[in-house]
Amino acid sequence: MEDITAHLTMPIMALPSPYAAYLRVYEPLAAFPEPERADWAGYAARATSRDVRLVAEHQTSLVGIVSVPPRPVPAAEREAFVLAVEDDVHICPVQARLRSWVALGQFRDGLPETLLHAFVPPLSLEQAEADHEQWAGDEAGATLRILTATWSVPVSWFVPFAPADRVVDVSDGHPTVVHRTRMSGARRRVARALRTVRTSLEDMGGDDVDVVAELDQLGRWLEEFHPRSWVELDYAGLARLLGLRGVAADTSVADVAAALTALAEGDEAGAAVRYGAVVDRWAAIAALERAN
Repeated sequence: MEDITAHLTMPIMALPSPYAAYLRVYEPLAAFPEPERADWAGYAARATSRDVRLVAEHQTSLVGIVSVPPRPVPAAEREAFVLAVEDDVHICPVQARLRSWVALGQFRDGLPETLLHAFVPPLSLEQAEADHEQWAGDEAGATLRILTATWSVPVSWFVPFAPADRVVDVSDGHPTVVHRTRMSGARRRVARALRTVRTSLEDMGGDDVDVVAELDQLGRWLEEFHPRSWVELDYAGLARLLGLRGVAADTSVADVAAALTALAEGDEAGAAVRYGAVVDRWAAIAALERAN
């Protein structure tokens, strides 16, 4: 296994990000109890950039997949994304083990057992389940700080942000797109959107349970964290699929905000147009999964 890892290190670092987007929450150091707070403060002092951290995360995941036997869940973790705002350090633990267990559960639910074992042998699954049970006993109730979406961005993820929160970087020839806002603003926008959608559905006599459920779930998730946290939407590998022109034309946050404003004003047609623009934009990206 050690020889495999050594041979893979350089090629993996050259690979682009997987086609996924991430919604992260960075909490201030004050949100962590001691001695964890001191540990994260020391980690932050030597932390790498967001992009480097993301590549390292993907590298570790790929090495686990090609190991013999496969390791669908990493053995240990102590990594984080770090955000410094006005000299205040904020931490978003990677939670690689918890996220891997969640992803493995979703993957397992979508496949028959015979096909599942072609990807993950039974012994590896049994070990992952045993580790999860042990971990759950030690850290029951832990909340995911990073949500992942593959091949598209859920429309509800644009709600917490304002158009001015968008930061684009094309310095290395490949675009990166990040939306970042304070937790207070994110909670306020999600709560307002939820009220607007509920009121509109009541007035129209509609019953779009999925939209309401997604916003409600997002709002509840944001409430789990420290009020001085920051929320970040990172297009990651999806920015490469959009390309420079697609990134320049991307107005998803503004379109969602405009759709909600139109809905609040009773302009159902206008809301449908702006909402449809976002859905169509990301449906075109999602369609590339089938093309591959």
